[in-house]
Amino acid sequence: MVSVIVPVYNMASDDKLVHCMDSLVRQTLPELEILAVDDCSTDDSLQILRKYEETYPGRVRVFRTDRNRHQGGAKNIGLEHAAGDWIGFIDADDWIVPDYYERLVAKAEETGADVVGTDYSLVSSYTMEPGRQVHNNRPEQEGILDESEEGIRRRRSLIVDFGSLVVKIYRREIVLDCGSRFPEDIFYEDNAIAKTWISRMHQFAYIPEPMYFYLQHADSTVHTVTKTRLQDRMVSGRLMLEEAKRCGYLEKFRPELEYAFTVLFYKNTLFSAIREMKEPGKYRFVTELAKEMKETFPDFQQNPYYRERTDPEEMKYMALQMRSPLLFYLAYTGLLRYRQLRYG
Repeated sequence: MVSVIVPVYNMASDDKLVHCMDSLVRQTLPELEILAVDDCSTDDSLQILRKYEETYPGRVRVFRTDRNRHQGGAKNIGLEHAAGDWIGFIDADDWIVPDYYERLVAKAEETGADVVGTDYSLVSSYTMEPGRQVHNNRPEQEGILDESEEGIRRRRSLIVDFGSLVVKIYRREIVLDCGSRFPEDIFYEDNAIAKTWISRMHQFAYIPEPMYFYLQHADSTVHTVTKTRLQDRMVSGRLMLEEAKRCGYLEKFRPELEYAFTVLFYKNTLFSAIREMKEPGKYRFVTELAKEMKETFPDFQQNPYYRERTDPEEMKYMALQMRSPLLFYLAYTGLLRYRQLRYG
């Protein structure tokens, strides 16, 4: 059986939640339980979920948090009640093709994999026609993750490029037996624990088809920049390293984790803050960010993944910030003003 966990917060408008739940109750896999967790929504989300629970007794189970705990808290409640041999997640404003879980489980049974992923489509409105396909993984990541040269290479690749956590299914023990749970009360909760799951995987399989529909809209977490959310990203980065230390894989995969931390904690936070953060104290925020980055991984600029994958302009400005936070701030804000005046 597959247990699908659906964290829900204020998804009633435009039938977003209805599209998601319809795609779940219509799944062709008969052994499927849908664990919908309402995170203290202030709209009609809970009432919508209760109707599905009444209509599909035994297939849909609805829970409600005692306070708003963000997606991490809602996912943890779902995990507490999950009875399936497989665990899946779906965002409440997304939806899937009818045979999504049937095909993922079949792939797992065919290959012996304990995690199976697929691709997704980026769409701006409800449709079952594929939009822009995003390759969530790569065929060369497939296979056994043992201590052989190829196995280590695959695991390193997954640590760096795991893709979206929701566009996969996981054998139960990968998620539940490691003692890790999602951090609560922050955004970017997936980033904090995904590497631990990768460290425990034995075999990965992949279906390169866009079977998951990801709705892009202005209210999405990734489209909203506030100081609090930037700080949440930093917290997630710190927790990712704490998990790696606790579970004993930090040194074994240090280059990969250093790069993952650099992107999550520092690079994405830095440029999001300086380009879009509206709250006061921007200079102090980005300066303290750089200081912690330098203390955590002082040689991150020599990381091979960083040198190969980082945009040259961003690399230049990050190097400048490491030398002089003030010169970086003046130079980069000046660049942004110039581009705004010239290009609008």
